[in-house]
Amino acid sequence: MFIDARIIILHKRNSLKKLDKYILRHFIQNFVFGLLCFILIFIMVDLFENLDRFIDKKLTIGMLSLYYMYFIPDILKLITPVGMLLASLFTISRFVNYSELTAMKSAGISIYRYLLPILTVGFIITLFAIYFDGWVVPHSNRAKYKFEREILGRNTVSNSIQNIYIQDKINRIIVINNYEKNTQTCSNTSIHVFAKDTLTKIISKVDIVSMKWDYEKNDWHISVAYERDFSGTENESLHIINDANLSTLKGLDNINISPDILEKKQLKPEELVLSEFKEFIDNLEASGQDVSRQKVDYYSIISFPFANIITIIFGVSISSNRRKGGAALHFGISLIVSFIYLGFVKISQVFGYNGDLNPIFTAWLANIVFLTVSLVNFYRLNN
Repeated sequence: MFIDARIIILHKRNSLKKLDKYILRHFIQNFVFGLLCFILIFIMVDLFENLDRFIDKKLTIGMLSLYYMYFIPDILKLITPVGMLLASLFTISRFVNYSELTAMKSAGISIYRYLLPILTVGFIITLFAIYFDGWVVPHSNRAKYKFEREILGRNTVSNSIQNIYIQDKINRIIVINNYEKNTQTCSNTSIHVFAKDTLTKIISKVDIVSMKWDYEKNDWHISVAYERDFSGTENESLHIINDANLSTLKGLDNINISPDILEKKQLKPEELVLSEFKEFIDNLEASGQDVSRQKVDYYSIISFPFANIITIIFGVSISSNRRKGGAALHFGISLIVSFIYLGFVKISQVFGYNGDLNPIFTAWLANIVFLTVSLVNFYRLNN
């Protein structure tokens, strides 16, 4: 009896492994099919919308292919949850239509068990999507915007950046009146150093007429500067500095400013990787600016991939008891649910941008609402 029971258990485990492979094969096939369909739709819409511009700029097939290669990661970021929803609808509906779901239930396999491999894949893709959306997509966006600026003449960036404010350290603020990208030269720069204990009393100030980046020394070379010291009990002291490096000035060692940092000031948030975006927000916040909008966008990059898991639960819940409806219906459901979800995200973001809602709560609000609806619907239809 013990040997027979063990054989039965091993047979059941092997059967479940085969079932998991069977479910995953259909799910992944449908998922890839959905992604390819939506990518094609996005590209065709964008192509027809910009066809006159492409013709005017005399773009070749190779240049168009390169442009859309840069565009595809951003499309994938947006449509991956839609692909998950479509795959869930197609996969479970197939099991229902061919009575395979009924056979599984008759064999004692609950809906939670056959949902397990799909959710596992969804969780893996969600973790990968956080990295993909936070690091891969910004790099592709940067290349795409560069292509648009240089080839298409869109989103042009000026060679001159004005009125730059940087919180270099907790007690040091840098104000640059003008920065020229071509020559990597800063004009009319002021560096304010405050007392670390109070952060309200200024102890020194350096006014730099002009400074240029020196690649050999990895430092700024100052032509003329005026250094004022307010730390003494008597009147301020003034020193005129000529032909020196910025890091050699008193209190300005380890200064965190370079041409790369300055030029990133002109990049759009979607061109910044997640770590750069966080640094960008910290600099704005340290300089006293309102960063509600930027924080909402930052936390949304992290929260949006979790829509993959939510759409799986939602798709399974509405397809496991659906007896009628073909691919066209499921495709339509995917589009409608996606538009509702994205619309809810945009509406909630408005309140976060205005500071009416906490940025973290705003970024996760759509996920919380749709997860609640999905779980309630799933429980109602399958219990």
